[in-house]
Amino acid sequence: MAFGIKLRVWGDYACFTRPEMKVERVSYDVMTPSAARGILEAIHWKPAIRWVIDKIHVQRPIKFDNVRRNEVSSKISKPNPKTVMANKKPLFFIVDDGKNRQQRATTLLRDVEYVIEAHFEMTEKAGAGDSVGKHLDIFNRRAKSGQFFHQPCFGCREFPVSFELWQQEIPPSHYAGESKDLGYMLLDIDFDNDMAPMFFRATMENGIISPPSRFSKEVHA
Repeated sequence: MAFGIKLRVWGDYACFTRPEMKVERVSYDVMTPSAARGILEAIHWKPAIRWVIDKIHVQRPIKFDNVRRNEVSSKISKPNPKTVMANKKPLFFIVDDGKNRQQRATTLLRDVEYVIEAHFEMTEKAGAGDSVGKHLDIFNRRAKSGQFFHQPCFGCREFPVSFELWQQEIPPSHYAGESKDLGYMLLDIDFDNDMAPMFFRATMENGIISPPSRFSKEVHA
Protein backbone atom coordinates (compact mmCIF):
# COMPACT_ATOMS: atom_id res chain seq x y z
CA MET A 1 0.00 0.00 0.00
CA ALA A 2 1.36 3.39 -0.95
CA PHE A 3 -0.01 4.94 2.24
CA GLY A 4 1.02 2.19 4.66
CA ILE A 5 3.36 2.77 7.60
CA LYS A 6 5.50 0.70 9.97
CA LEU A 7 6.09 1.85 13.52
CA ARG A 8 8.34 0.14 16.07
CA VAL A 9 7.08 0.53 19.65
CA TRP A 10 8.57 -0.70 22.90
CA GLY A 11 8.38 -0.18 26.65
CA ASP A 12 9.07 -1.59 30.09
CA TYR A 13 5.47 -2.52 30.91
CA ALA A 14 2.09 -2.94 29.21
CA CYS A 15 -1.42 -3.92 30.24
CA PHE A 16 -4.05 -4.59 27.56
CA THR A 17 -6.85 -5.43 29.98
CA ARG A 18 -9.17 -8.34 29.25
CA PRO A 19 -12.76 -7.06 29.56
CA GLU A 20 -13.96 -10.28 31.20
CA MET A 21 -11.80 -9.52 34.26
CA LYS A 22 -14.12 -7.31 36.30
CA VAL A 23 -12.12 -6.42 39.41
CA GLU A 24 -8.38 -6.89 38.97
CA ARG A 25 -6.66 -6.25 35.66
CA VAL A 26 -5.27 -9.14 33.62
CA SER A 27 -3.56 -8.33 30.34
CA TYR A 28 -4.00 -10.05 27.00
CA ASP A 29 -0.85 -11.88 25.88
CA VAL A 30 -0.12 -9.24 23.24
CA MET A 31 -1.13 -5.76 22.16
CA THR A 32 -4.69 -5.46 20.85
CA PRO A 33 -5.47 -3.81 17.49
CA SER A 34 -7.41 -1.06 19.28
CA ALA A 35 -4.37 -0.27 21.45
CA ALA A 36 -2.21 -0.13 18.32
CA ARG A 37 -4.71 2.26 16.73
CA GLY A 38 -4.58 4.44 19.85
CA ILE A 39 -0.80 4.74 19.57
CA LEU A 40 -1.02 5.86 15.94
CA GLU A 41 -3.79 8.35 16.73
CA ALA A 42 -1.66 9.81 19.52
CA ILE A 43 0.97 10.66 16.90
CA HIS A 44 -1.37 11.88 14.15
CA TRP A 45 -5.12 11.81 13.72
CA LYS A 46 -7.72 14.00 12.05
CA PRO A 47 -11.43 13.42 11.34
CA ALA A 48 -10.45 13.03 7.68
CA ILE A 49 -8.62 9.72 8.28
CA ARG A 50 -9.32 6.35 9.91
CA TRP A 51 -6.43 4.11 10.95
CA VAL A 52 -6.61 0.41 10.07
CA ILE A 53 -4.21 -2.08 11.68
CA ASP A 54 -2.86 -4.61 9.16
CA LYS A 55 -0.33 -6.57 11.24
CA ILE A 56 1.17 -6.62 14.70
CA HIS A 57 4.64 -8.17 14.94
CA VAL A 58 5.47 -9.53 18.41
CA GLN A 59 9.25 -9.10 18.58
CA ARG A 60 10.11 -10.10 22.15
CA PRO A 61 9.10 -13.06 24.35
CA ILE A 62 5.76 -12.73 26.13
CA LYS A 63 6.56 -12.24 29.83
CA PHE A 64 4.04 -11.59 32.61
CA ASP A 65 4.56 -9.91 35.95
CA ASN A 66 2.32 -9.21 38.95
CA VAL A 67 2.16 -5.85 40.70
CA ARG A 68 -0.21 -4.00 43.00
CA ARG A 69 -1.49 -0.62 41.82
CA ASN A 70 -3.54 2.14 43.41
CA GLU A 71 -6.97 2.36 41.81
CA VAL A 72 -10.34 3.82 42.75
CA SER A 73 -13.42 1.90 43.83
CA SER A 74 -16.03 4.34 42.49
CA LYS A 75 -16.98 5.53 39.04
CA ILE A 76 -18.36 8.83 37.83
CA SER A 77 -22.05 8.27 37.18
CA LYS A 78 -23.12 8.47 33.55
CA PRO A 79 -25.48 11.49 33.91
CA ASN A 80 -22.84 13.67 35.61
CA PRO A 81 -20.73 14.53 32.53
CA LYS A 82 -23.87 15.37 30.55
CA THR A 83 -25.09 17.69 33.31
CA VAL A 84 -21.69 19.35 33.59
CA MET A 85 -21.48 19.89 29.83
CA ALA A 86 -24.98 21.38 29.76
CA ASN A 87 -24.31 23.73 32.70
CA LYS A 88 -20.67 24.41 31.78
CA LYS A 89 -19.49 23.64 35.30
CA PRO A 90 -16.22 21.93 36.26
CA LEU A 91 -16.27 18.17 36.69
CA PHE A 92 -14.16 16.71 39.49
CA PHE A 93 -13.78 13.38 41.25
CA ILE A 94 -12.33 13.22 44.77
CA VAL A 95 -10.09 10.18 45.24
CA ASP A 96 -8.08 11.30 48.27
CA ASP A 97 -10.82 10.81 50.84
CA GLY A 98 -9.63 7.45 52.16
CA LYS A 99 -12.66 5.59 50.85
CA ASN A 100 -12.16 5.57 47.10
CA ARG A 101 -8.55 4.41 47.06
CA GLN A 102 -7.91 0.69 46.73
CA GLN A 103 -4.88 -1.45 45.99
CA ARG A 104 -5.57 -4.06 43.35
CA ALA A 105 -3.43 -6.72 41.74
CA THR A 106 -2.52 -6.37 38.07
CA THR A 107 -1.14 -9.10 35.82
CA LEU A 108 0.79 -7.17 33.20
CA LEU A 109 3.36 -7.64 30.46
CA ARG A 110 6.96 -6.53 30.83
CA ASP A 111 9.75 -5.74 28.38
CA VAL A 112 7.52 -5.53 25.29
CA GLU A 113 8.34 -4.65 21.69
CA TYR A 114 6.08 -4.67 18.65
CA VAL A 115 6.12 -3.45 15.07
CA ILE A 116 2.78 -2.08 13.89
CA GLU A 117 1.93 -2.25 10.20
CA ALA A 118 -1.06 -0.06 9.35
CA HIS A 119 -2.68 2.17 6.78
CA PHE A 120 -5.35 4.82 6.90
CA GLU A 121 -8.54 5.35 4.95
CA MET A 122 -10.04 8.69 4.02
CA THR A 123 -13.41 9.27 5.69
CA GLU A 124 -16.51 11.12 4.60
CA LYS A 125 -15.27 14.07 6.67
CA ALA A 126 -12.27 14.61 4.38
CA GLY A 127 -12.26 18.05 2.83
CA ALA A 128 -10.87 19.43 -0.40
CA GLY A 129 -7.54 20.10 1.30
CA ASP A 130 -7.15 16.54 2.57
CA SER A 131 -5.21 13.93 0.63
CA VAL A 132 -3.45 10.64 1.26
CA GLY A 133 -0.05 12.17 0.55
CA LYS A 134 -0.63 15.08 2.92
CA HIS A 135 -1.55 12.94 5.92
CA LEU A 136 1.14 10.35 5.20
CA ASP A 137 3.78 13.10 5.13
CA ILE A 138 2.47 14.58 8.38
CA PHE A 139 2.56 11.21 10.17
CA ASN A 140 6.04 10.33 8.91
CA ARG A 141 7.40 13.73 9.91
CA ARG A 142 5.88 13.58 13.38
CA ALA A 143 6.96 9.96 13.97
CA LYS A 144 10.53 10.69 12.87
CA SER A 145 10.82 13.64 15.25
CA GLY A 146 9.07 11.91 18.17
CA GLN A 147 6.07 14.26 18.20
CA PHE A 148 2.64 13.33 19.52
CA PHE A 149 -0.64 15.00 20.53
CA HIS A 150 -0.62 13.12 23.83
CA GLN A 151 1.79 10.56 25.27
CA PRO A 152 1.01 7.17 23.67
CA CYS A 153 0.72 4.34 26.16
CA PHE A 154 0.52 0.56 26.37
CA GLY A 155 -3.01 0.21 27.72
CA CYS A 156 -2.61 2.39 30.85
CA ARG A 157 -1.20 5.89 31.22
CA GLU A 158 1.48 4.61 33.61
CA PHE A 159 3.06 2.60 30.79
CA PRO A 160 4.40 5.08 28.18
CA VAL A 161 5.38 4.01 24.67
CA SER A 162 8.73 4.68 23.04
CA PHE A 163 8.46 4.67 19.25
CA GLU A 164 10.31 5.16 16.00
CA LEU A 165 9.31 5.11 12.35
CA TRP A 166 10.51 1.81 10.86
CA GLN A 167 11.71 2.04 7.26
CA GLN A 168 13.59 -1.22 6.84
CA GLU A 169 12.92 -4.94 6.87
CA ILE A 170 11.23 -6.17 10.03
CA PRO A 171 13.50 -8.61 11.91
CA PRO A 172 12.18 -12.13 12.59
CA SER A 173 10.04 -12.42 15.69
CA HIS A 174 11.06 -14.39 18.75
CA TYR A 175 8.15 -16.66 17.74
CA ALA A 176 9.27 -17.25 14.14
CA GLY A 177 8.29 -20.75 13.07
CA GLU A 178 5.58 -21.04 15.73
CA SER A 179 1.79 -20.89 15.69
CA LYS A 180 -0.15 -19.79 18.77
CA ASP A 181 -3.90 -19.50 19.41
CA LEU A 182 -4.52 -16.42 21.56
CA GLY A 183 -8.26 -16.94 21.98
CA TYR A 184 -10.84 -14.22 21.53
CA MET A 185 -9.42 -10.71 21.58
CA LEU A 186 -10.85 -7.21 21.40
CA LEU A 187 -10.56 -5.88 17.87
CA ASP A 188 -11.99 -2.41 18.42
CA ILE A 189 -15.00 -0.43 19.55
CA ASP A 190 -17.86 0.18 17.11
CA PHE A 191 -18.38 3.90 17.67
CA ASP A 192 -21.28 3.95 15.20
CA ASN A 193 -23.20 1.25 17.05
CA ASP A 194 -23.60 2.43 20.65
CA MET A 195 -19.91 1.79 21.49
CA ALA A 196 -20.30 -1.97 21.04
CA PRO A 197 -17.07 -4.00 21.47
CA MET A 198 -15.96 -6.17 18.55
CA PHE A 199 -14.01 -9.41 19.07
CA PHE A 200 -12.11 -11.84 16.85
CA ARG A 201 -10.31 -15.16 17.29
CA ALA A 202 -6.66 -14.10 17.38
CA THR A 203 -3.87 -16.35 16.14
CA MET A 204 -0.17 -15.60 15.99
CA GLU A 205 1.69 -17.09 13.04
CA ASN A 206 5.47 -16.65 13.06
CA GLY A 207 5.00 -13.96 15.67
CA ILE A 208 2.56 -11.98 13.50
CA ILE A 209 -1.09 -11.20 14.24
CA SER A 210 -3.21 -10.19 11.23
CA PRO A 211 -6.50 -8.67 12.47
CA PRO A 212 -9.53 -9.07 10.20
CA SER A 213 -11.51 -6.17 8.79
CA ARG A 214 -14.13 -4.86 11.18
CA PHE A 215 -16.72 -5.85 8.53
CA SER A 216 -15.46 -9.46 8.33
CA LYS A 217 -17.66 -12.40 9.31
CA GLU A 218 -14.86 -13.38 11.71
CA VAL A 219 -15.75 -10.41 13.91
CA HIS A 220 -18.31 -10.89 16.69
CA ALA A 221 -20.03 -8.29 18.82
